[in-house]
Amino acid sequence: MKKRKILVYVATSADGYIARADGSVDWLNRPRTAGDYGMGAFFRTIDTILWGRKTYDMSAGMGGGGGGFGAKTRNYVFTHRPPEKPVAGIEFVNQPVSAFAKRLRAQAGKDVWIMGGGGLIASFLDAGEIDEFIVHVIPTFIGEGIPLIHPKRRSVELALLASRRFSDGVVRLHYRVKSSATIPG
Repeated sequence: MKKRKILVYVATSADGYIARADGSVDWLNRPRTAGDYGMGAFFRTIDTILWGRKTYDMSAGMGGGGGGFGAKTRNYVFTHRPPEKPVAGIEFVNQPVSAFAKRLRAQAGKDVWIMGGGGLIASFLDAGEIDEFIVHVIPTFIGEGIPLIHPKRRSVELALLASRRFSDGVVRLHYRVKSSATIPG
């Protein structure tokens, strides 16, 4: 059985933000994009999406239904405050990252996508539970916002697996995580 990988597949501004401080991603709406940047192909490799609560809430507010990319996709939202009423197709998780990741990796299935946000990505990274990052750098500076990884003094080595430049200036960087996060002394 193939080991399920946990992947971050995300877009950032050229200055490293995944959203504006208010969660807005308006800067992603650009004219003349170069297609879907491989999103369709990537989506066929996953069957599970992990959401942070703020990302889930933002998606729900944008008409995304609070997550979900089809009935065949499992959706988990990490939160300390699950909703009072169940939400169809969404499982709310209040479990340590390491225990959850171990349970998820033991199940048969495709790869797992961490949708975001920066806090959830940081929690999985610090627990040594991210295998790869696929980062699409959008040629736009937004000046401030939510960083790709929630700030903390850490050092994580990456190995470049591939890079691709798209005709509209977007660059995709595909990294394998070489080591777990360590706190520099």
